Amino acid sequence: MNAQKKVWWKGGALLAPVPPVLVTCGTAEHCNVLTIGWTGICATHPPMTYISVRPTRHSYGIIRESGAFAVNLATAGMVKAVDFCGVRSGRDTDKIKICGLHPCAAEGSGVPILTESPLSLICKVKEIIPLGSHDMFLAEITDTAADASLIDENGRLDLSRAGLLAYAHGEYFSLGKQLGTFGFAVRRKRKIRK
Repeated sequence: MNAQKKVWWKGGALLAPVPPVLVTCGTAEHCNVLTIGWTGICATHPPMTYISVRPTRHSYGIIRESGAFAVNLATAGMVKAVDFCGVRSGRDTDKIKICGLHPCAAEGSGVPILTESPLSLICKVKEIIPLGSHDMFLAEITDTAADASLIDENGRLDLSRAGLLAYAHGEYFSLGKQLGTFGFAVRRKRKIRK
């Protein structure tokens, strides 16, 4: 087999696709929202996530002071709001109002989440790590809010019903067809008894 020819560049932020999420902070009455492309899961026990935010962003100070935020997954139908909230600042723009988004307080914590989001992760900041252009907010996921419409007949979360959005190097995409499930490559096939 012939190896593919590679083109080599200096290191860059080219991991893709990533989930473009709407991060909410503040309170439900005074909510700010910003788009984050740099997020992910760090651990399952306890459930940990991160967001990387430039210190110059309006939301940075809100999150730093409150120690909490929510990661709201975005759907293909939310793509304009996701883009708008990534290029406008909450310092001088009411992004919630302009985008027609509806924040509400998460049960228990009061952290604002978006009713339009199919899944929201409520997060408590554990550590702030300066990394250069961005600081990473390392956070524990304390609660999760899922739309009831995403729960299947077995009581399991089915995110394939959500129509989630993906982002890759400056472009937005809707997620495509399912190609497998975790562990399918090694799962044994059941023998049919006669």
